[in-house]
Amino acid sequence: MTSSPEVLEPDKRTSKTSEGTAPPSATLGGEHRGSVEQISLLLFIVVPFLALAAAVPLAWGWGVSWLDLGLLVVMYYVGCHGITIGFHRYFTHGSFKAKRPLRIALAVMGSLAVEGPLVRWVADHRKHHKFSDAEGDPHSPWRYGETVPALLKGLWWAHMAWMFDEEQTPQHKYAPDLIRDPALRSISRQFILWTIISLAIPPLVGGLATMSWQGALTAFFWGSLVRVALLHHVTWSINSICHAVGKRPFASRDRSGNVWWLAVLSCGESWHNLHHADPTCARHGVERGQLDSSARIIRWFEKAGWAYDVRWPKRDRIDARRRDTGAEAA
Repeated sequence: MTSSPEVLEPDKRTSKTSEGTAPPSATLGGEHRGSVEQISLLLFIVVPFLALAAAVPLAWGWGVSWLDLGLLVVMYYVGCHGITIGFHRYFTHGSFKAKRPLRIALAVMGSLAVEGPLVRWVADHRKHHKFSDAEGDPHSPWRYGETVPALLKGLWWAHMAWMFDEEQTPQHKYAPDLIRDPALRSISRQFILWTIISLAIPPLVGGLATMSWQGALTAFFWGSLVRVALLHHVTWSINSICHAVGKRPFASRDRSGNVWWLAVLSCGESWHNLHHADPTCARHGVERGQLDSSARIIRWFEKAGWAYDVRWPKRDRIDARRRDTGAEAA
């Protein structure tokens, strides 16, 4: 099952273009990543990962302050929910409608996760749902086959290697609604600015709170680098791990599975099987005990009047998507 790219309420201030001319690009590199963008992407992946690798021995030897840990957790979940609620459930699938201030806030929050420009992220994910685990899927772990060596290669591809592929998703085809919105297009194009802000907040807070350069430095290490790396790999694990293993109680045309141990860190995204069985559903963890903090926050938005027309799961719709008894794959 796929979702339509036309999921957002169109903004009246659409861009006027001449016949045959595409609207302004919504990312710095347009439809193709240039060499500078490729190098920047590599740095954004490698540097935080090195910090993540060094985090355990550093914490063991010198410890981590409550301030640094607090900055890591707060910034992590701001960015994570910006991705799960904003980039994914709202902008990609239209699981609910949002008043304009919330729409802008979600676009900025998702950008703070440092996972790429809004329009590119959404276009890639809509294409993923159209061709999920089949030819055309940007990041299926089954790309190279089903043997163990092929799957290991596919997991590497799905986890992060796909981002360096020269073949890019046509943004004007898969995310025209976002491109037509001047504010969203601007936020998407300002991805570098949001990245700088995201990385600068922890050391600024840490430095001011401790009135020391050391406080700023440790806050940057934990609240910026380690936080970004952890969030990256949790998000990428939804593409790789959740399409290779996990329970599949619901019928979908791909191999999406539920991976319970990723639920808290992924803000509910790892209940991935139901999501692919019913992509526009605002809640992914629909069974008892399945934690889904993103759905809980959407509920708060709805009660506050900021979100409306929320597509909550209905029991008959859920039951209709269940596999036959005994057909569940582990």
